[in-house]
Amino acid sequence: MASVAEMKPSSTEAPSGEQLIERARAMIPALKKRARQCIADRDVPAETISDMQAAGFFRILQPKRFGGYEMHPNVFFDVQKLLAEGCMSTGWMYGVLGCHPYELALFDDRAQQEVWGESQSTLVSSTYQPVGKVTRVDGGFRLSGHWGFSTGSVHCDWVLLGAVVPPANQGDPFDMRTFLLPRSDYTIDRDNWHVFGLKGTGSHDIIVDDVFVPEYRTHKASDGFLCQNPGQAENDSALYSLPWAQVFVRSVSTACLGGTRAAINAAMKIMESRISTNTGKASKADPILHAAIARAHSQLLEMELTLRTTFDDLMDTAERGETVPMEKRALFAYNSSTVARRCAALVDDMVQLLGGRAIYETSEIIQPWLDINAARAHVANDPNNRTLDVVGTQLGQAPTFTFV
Repeated sequence: MASVAEMKPSSTEAPSGEQLIERARAMIPALKKRARQCIADRDVPAETISDMQAAGFFRILQPKRFGGYEMHPNVFFDVQKLLAEGCMSTGWMYGVLGCHPYELALFDDRAQQEVWGESQSTLVSSTYQPVGKVTRVDGGFRLSGHWGFSTGSVHCDWVLLGAVVPPANQGDPFDMRTFLLPRSDYTIDRDNWHVFGLKGTGSHDIIVDDVFVPEYRTHKASDGFLCQNPGQAENDSALYSLPWAQVFVRSVSTACLGGTRAAINAAMKIMESRISTNTGKASKADPILHAAIARAHSQLLEMELTLRTTFDDLMDTAERGETVPMEKRALFAYNSSTVARRCAALVDDMVQLLGGRAIYETSEIIQPWLDINAARAHVANDPNNRTLDVVGTQLGQAPTFTFV
């Protein structure tokens, strides 16, 4: 692996997408070595965060005016996939924290200045569960609540929190928003993150007790849906005209692709030397295992190609100044939502054919298997939330699930 000094981005010239991807690939061995610490600590090691900062990974979707690279999202997802191959908890955490510079770029410029004004390396966590209690006051809102699943929160100085704003006038619709808070306005409860998979993501609870959030530090879900965000006034490249949901849903499915690649590699390694003590049969001569590995390899490449083509299509449309058709948005979100469940099934097929060797904690296939199964629990990875809109938008109907 390259040293931190070798990976440090130039202050005058941004690295190319290819360089960033190679930096991520070079980091895989180190992430594998740190994986047990990551899982035991229930947090990504600070050393890994430092290495990713030095490599420039968190700047891929960040605006250039704040030291970012404003790159094609496929660079971001390629980096995430490789990090997840080394350690899926790390890849998941990177996907979540790494996509937040994109959403922050959609906020009012005053919010962006507050976060990045002193340090362009500031990280932001999130939990979009709409559980906050909101009260309207002059200039903004009072916010309270207890949120779960704030991935990577201990490494961050700000947080994005979901909440529903009550209507200002009787009969008006409720307003779903994301609230941006500094570290001084919330506490992190680290005692609740005890899970069977994705243990190392550090997805702790966030507690807020009646704090003021100015209007400009909120982002309306409707603005993200309509691609009409305040931040686009300053961040006016085609990148920031994409539907925000399309970027986010991929951030919580792509790690499964890296985890599946790690599982395939592990299955191949076990297969090469395993001979059943009960039957005397060698796994490398097992055609059923061969079929499971071949199926996993083939379908993994298929999913990767589908999702890569998705963002090529989105960016081509944005660069032409056109609107992404709603039926495409619904289908793209659906495709992303199927990844975790498909990957879980593929890895499960391999695990059950590898005998007792596969179930030890020292087995390199067991952690990806646990992590991918845990990833299925995310709401964005449930295709049942998407099927109605895939069919409905094909018929010209408006989507019922606006996070597309």
